[in-house]
Amino acid sequence: MKQKKIISLVAVALISILIVCGAVLMYKVFSGNTKFKEKEVYVYVPTGSDYEQVKKIIAPYVENLDRFELVANKASYPENVKPGRFLLKNGMSSYDLVRAMRKNDPVSLAFNNQERIENLAGRVGSQIEPDSLELLNTFRDSIFLKENGFTEENVLAMFIPNTYEVYWNTPAVKFRDKMIKEYNKFWNKERTAKAEAQGLTPVQATILASIVHKESVKKDERPRIAGVYLNRLKLGMPLQADPTVIFAMKKKSNDFNQVIKRVFYNDLIMKSPYNTYVNVGLPPGPIAMPDITALEAVLNPEKNNYIYFCASVDRFGYHEFAATLAEHNVNAKKYSDWINGQGVQR
Repeated sequence: MKQKKIISLVAVALISILIVCGAVLMYKVFSGNTKFKEKEVYVYVPTGSDYEQVKKIIAPYVENLDRFELVANKASYPENVKPGRFLLKNGMSSYDLVRAMRKNDPVSLAFNNQERIENLAGRVGSQIEPDSLELLNTFRDSIFLKENGFTEENVLAMFIPNTYEVYWNTPAVKFRDKMIKEYNKFWNKERTAKAEAQGLTPVQATILASIVHKESVKKDERPRIAGVYLNRLKLGMPLQADPTVIFAMKKKSNDFNQVIKRVFYNDLIMKSPYNTYVNVGLPPGPIAMPDITALEAVLNPEKNNYIYFCASVDRFGYHEFAATLAEHNVNAKKYSDWINGQGVQR
């Protein structure tokens, strides 16, 4: 009887120990184990990182690293580290943290209104793992350019401004390949046919759209401006677009941060393939990244007989259009008198 009682007591003691151990284990696995105040944070694991590097990366956000390691080891995470961007939420348990570190969270990568391919590489490089130089070299790869009909001067035309879902650790080449797929998707049969109807290739349409984009922020006016430039191209006239001169000036000085509000005669005669006052036809590449409305304006231009236009004094942001040089000279003088009165020098 006494022996049975001892066995029962030992059994109870063992069960109690197991319950306590189980409770402790449950606590270590499922209780909150974060130490940041924000609702959520992202951590970034570079390509090629191992488990020891991951622990250093997440240490500032984890309250008890030993508890995290306990679960990580049980889940074989150290042997299956993945690079990428990972979302950690305040109050996550060690179990939740390990699960989160297995789920690569995509980036909503956005770009628009970039003046040069260098600016675009910097913009993209600030949002994904490859740096701007690696991206730039990938964009300018001679084999890629030749295979896809681009040059270093016009490759900016390949990038359609939008928001794209990509993984943070997407390699530069894979990102570039995604962009050429998006380009081909945008330039479907319908849009390509519209460009051809204007006597343009998709790249040429983009170059013209970049000028239209820079000429006017008024989206409702862009089809009319596109119509004017297409009229000039058909007549064999120089486009005489001030934004191309401004781009040429910035390119010559290698200072694309400067703000140029006015161009003068000496600027109009500067030698540059981007100066559409001295060269007939389109410049060798876009002078900016045109938005979709500018592209659509070139593909669906207003049919008009205008040849000239200049900034309007009466409707700020808009332009005055003319079919003859005499009409244009009147409008141009009015604008010149106004801007001289404002004291704008450059």
